[in-house]
Amino acid sequence: MRKTTRLALVFAALAGAVGTAAYADEHSVAGPRDGMMMRLGKVMKDNDGTITFDQFSDAMNARLKKMVADNGGKLTVAQLADALEKARFEQMARRIIARYDTKGDGTLTADDIASRQKKVFAMLDRDNDGKIEKNELPKGLPGGHRQWDGGGNDDTDGVQ
Repeated sequence: MRKTTRLALVFAALAGAVGTAAYADEHSVAGPRDGMMMRLGKVMKDNDGTITFDQFSDAMNARLKKMVADNGGKLTVAQLADALEKARFEQMARRIIARYDTKGDGTLTADDIASRQKKVFAMLDRDNDGKIEKNELPKGLPGGHRQWDGGGNDDTDGVQ
């Protein structure tokens, strides 16, 4: 593989890792209990400080009940898995669009991607010399990414 292609791939992987870590730090995901408490808090606020069983049940399982109703009163493992996977990927897609969409129009263009790459590169190129050197890379990248040797000699990726 050509050195420039390898460097481009390393940069793309690094930019994704840095962007993901920064987003995760800024937008930590609430756990299941936190989500439940948020839903109950909203129901309680909307109902003068009290919650009936029906309101509780609706708040906890509204989406699940709708999926059961939409599937003739029964929901299989496969149907539930498909719905959960779709919801997960839609959430990931919204995050990516939000991160890259420079115009705020809810779409992703090649210009948006290039703009984001320029920002990440400028952030990593701390001495502004137009190159990212090993000492400019963040320490301990999340996900166990290998350290880059800076010379395009990382033969551990299995690509020649």
